Amino acid sequence: MAAPKKSVDKESGLKANGSPPEFTKAQELAALRDMLLIRRFEEKAGQLYGMGAIGGFCHLYIGQEAVVVGMQMALKQGDQVITGYRDHGHMLACGMEANGVMAERTGRRGGYSKGKGGSMHMFSMEKNFFGGHGIVGAQVTLGTGLAFANRYRGNDFVSVAYFGDGASNQGQVYESFNMAELWKLPVIYVIENNRYAMGTSVTRSSAQTDFSKRGISFNIPGQQVDGMDVRAVKAAGDEAVAWCRAGKGPFILEMQTYRYRGHSMSDPAKYRTREEVEKIRHDQDPIEQVRNRLLAAKVSEQELKAIDAEVREIVNASADFAQRDPEPDASELWTDVYR
Repeated sequence: MAAPKKSVDKESGLKANGSPPEFTKAQELAALRDMLLIRRFEEKAGQLYGMGAIGGFCHLYIGQEAVVVGMQMALKQGDQVITGYRDHGHMLACGMEANGVMAERTGRRGGYSKGKGGSMHMFSMEKNFFGGHGIVGAQVTLGTGLAFANRYRGNDFVSVAYFGDGASNQGQVYESFNMAELWKLPVIYVIENNRYAMGTSVTRSSAQTDFSKRGISFNIPGQQVDGMDVRAVKAAGDEAVAWCRAGKGPFILEMQTYRYRGHSMSDPAKYRTREEVEKIRHDQDPIEQVRNRLLAAKVSEQELKAIDAEVREIVNASADFAQRDPEPDASELWTDVYR
């Protein structure tokens, strides 16, 4: 399998005519539901934050749903996922329960970290989700370590480490790249390029804005992907997974995506125009793309509304649970702590 091309014009996963491989109806419906679950969950979380039910930091994933949903469609049971602090979408895509994720955000004992981790620090060994991490770039080294463990054990599992365009400039990222290529570790580095590192445009913060090329000096292949089209993401994920499972080492995928909200709930996002955000929403929204394709395939509006209603019911139930569930006992201060 030759190293893929890295140009913007020939994005990963595209057919000869420049369009992504088509999904089956079942794939489209599954992608729609999973992306809607993330979108509605994050919208509800934003409401709860505004009400004061969620404290601390809160980074929403609205607009980027196609990235994690498409990648998850390319993985198999046993593959591992690790990410940064914009992590709730990744948790839900991995199959973690909405109740547990929302309860962690409100600091309740039914949360995935018993109410002690909050928005940025949740884990699920059962779902092979190894955390959101609040330290910028930390997940890249840890994800590389997961891949080392897979190589050491001789299995064919792949580790997927998600990070953003801002974290791409951190030094530990390149230490990880070097080690991963040197030892041919099965890790996919997914760079979620949402255009703004906190509040700074990539053109102002990065000398090399083609993030798929960040591994060139380490001989790591990379591709740019339309991260707003779940089909293109899945196709690119399939290629990267095949590369890693074949023992050829790491792979970089730059997902060109966009976040509709600020960096966090405290960010008014004055560094971009409202027109810019609305144009992306109108022209490239990942959920609307799937919805329009399903309507064109004669799936009824009623069926699509039923999916949205089911998702809203799950999300509303998670919000109710997260506000009713008791807070951790004071004794929990001394559990799960390394001293």
